[in-house]
Amino acid sequence: MITAELVKELRDKTGAGMMDCKKALTETNGNVEEAVDWLREKGISKAEKKQSRIAAEGLANIFVNGNKAVVLEVNSETDFVSKNDEFKEMVESIGNAILNSDVKTVEDALNLTVEGSTINDYIVAKTAKIGEKLSFRRFEVVDKNDDEVFGSYLHMGGKIATLTVVKGGNEEVAKDVAMQAAAMKPKYVFESDVPESDIEAEKKVLKEQAMNEGKPADIAEKMVEGRMKKFYKEQCLIDQAFIKDDSIDVQTYLNNNNAELISMTRYEVGEGMEHREENFAEEVMKQVNGK
Repeated sequence: MITAELVKELRDKTGAGMMDCKKALTETNGNVEEAVDWLREKGISKAEKKQSRIAAEGLANIFVNGNKAVVLEVNSETDFVSKNDEFKEMVESIGNAILNSDVKTVEDALNLTVEGSTINDYIVAKTAKIGEKLSFRRFEVVDKNDDEVFGSYLHMGGKIATLTVVKGGNEEVAKDVAMQAAAMKPKYVFESDVPESDIEAEKKVLKEQAMNEGKPADIAEKMVEGRMKKFYKEQCLIDQAFIKDDSIDVQTYLNNNNAELISMTRYEVGEGMEHREENFAEEVMKQVNGK
């Protein structure tokens, strides 16, 4: 006999719906452990149906322990789900598992153990329970030396996450530079980071612009050099006008604080991904109909 107590026990263990729990227990003759597996298999089936859907919302976050930090991005289909406590807890669990490991790739990370299962299976189970495609997109491990500090900043609750490593200075200086990177979206950190192909392409465009303004070729060449300085000031973090005092650039701010920028990592949720077109009424009907 399938009792209410058994159904409650299974529901507490899995988070599955009451009717699904009752059916699982019926199918497994009241064996709770087998019912957990039955629901997991059913969940995997549900989750697989969602794999073709677009998940470009979600959260980026930063996890720090001593001289090691992890920046990661986990995606959901909607912004609504990314604000869900269960989704946030999932991101925390994945981040801490990576922080306490030595994995280097997403594939390796998916095989780490979280709450008694691999991260891959953990995400699959959450996909089935939450009802949206969830995916672990990327992460980066950042290490620092004892004489360096981390500066971390989350914007809009985790839509953008930036992490800096600064030598000298202090955490406040490092965080200011992280905030700068979040707000101003630099494409590069230093001028030396800009690929030669990008420099040549930009120079070509700038020269064409000058010549289209009626300038002779030799004058256009000289104008390109001046305009390239503007390009660096816009695209390179170190050359940007400092957001807290635009009379100086970021490099000057660092110099004033006896600090040196070593690295910067910036994750923006969904960057470079296709975003799905939202139709809230249609999504609600899908949930109602159990699709």
